[in-house]
Amino acid sequence: MKPVIESILFNGVDALRLVGPGGAEAVVALQGAQVLSWKTPDGRERLYLSEQAVFDGSVPIRGGIPVCFPQFASLGPLPRHGFVRTRRWTVATQRCGDDYGLVTLESADDEASRALWPHPFRLELTLMLEADRIDLELCVSNPGDAPLAFTGALHSYLRVTQVEDVSLEGLRGYDYRDATAGDRIVRETGTELLVEGETDRAYFNAKRPLLLKAANLSLGIAQEGFPDVVVWNPWVERCAAFGDMLDKDWRHMLCVEAAVARTPVTVAPGEEWYGRQTLVAV
Repeated sequence: MKPVIESILFNGVDALRLVGPGGAEAVVALQGAQVLSWKTPDGRERLYLSEQAVFDGSVPIRGGIPVCFPQFASLGPLPRHGFVRTRRWTVATQRCGDDYGLVTLESADDEASRALWPHPFRLELTLMLEADRIDLELCVSNPGDAPLAFTGALHSYLRVTQVEDVSLEGLRGYDYRDATAGDRIVRETGTELLVEGETDRAYFNAKRPLLLKAANLSLGIAQEGFPDVVVWNPWVERCAAFGDMLDKDWRHMLCVEAAVARTPVTVAPGEEWYGRQTLVAV
C-alpha cells in the first residue's frame, strides 16, 4: 500500500493521519503540532496517550510528543514548558514517497504570543514516518533584528508495559540535574538507568544513542541538535495528583526527551536552529 496522508478528527481535534509502509501509522494534531499516536507495522502503539487527556485546547494534551518552546519546564517566567502546546499550527507541507510519509506544521509569533514573550519567531515541526521509525525535526527561525534565546524539548511520552521492568542504556558518564533531589548535579555511573521511583533528570551534553529495553516495545533513540536528554516518570504519588492521568498510568509510560534543558540556544537575526529526535523500533 502506498503511503497516504489524510485529514481527520482525533478526539475532536483537527489532525493528520499518516499511513506509511507496511501499515505503520502516525497521528499529529494541529493543536501544538503534537504527535498523538505512532503504531509500527506490527500494530503496537509506541506512544503513551492518557485516557483522561483534555482535548479542548484549555490545557496541553497529556501524552504523545508535545513541543516545549520557548521555555523548558519552569526555567524562566513563562508558563511551564512554554506556550506553543495549546496553539493551533498550520500545515505547511505534506507529501508521500514509496517508503515514507512526511508533514510539516508551522507556527509564528502573533499578538497573543508577544504579550507573553516579546520576540518574533517562526517554528516548523516536521514528522517523517517510515516502516519502523519516526523522525521529528524542530526548526526555530529568528526573523527579528535581535538575538533570540530559548530552551525547549520534544517531550516524548514512550509507552511501556511496566516501567519497573525497563532499562535505558547510553547515559553512563554524563552529569545530570536531579529535580527530585533539589536540582543536585550527579554523575551517572550505571550502565543502565532503572526506574525505581519518581524520576526527573536532565542529562547534559548527552551525545550517544540510547536504547530503551522494554520487551516488545523496545526502541532505539537518537537525537541531533538538542544537547540534553530528559528522563521523567512521575511515579505513584505525583501521578495520582494529575487530573489528566489515571492513577495507574505512571506504570505505562516513560518520557525520554530531546531537550535544551540547561544552556539556552541563541539564534542570531535571520538564522535558524534545527533539533531532531529519531525513534526506531528494535
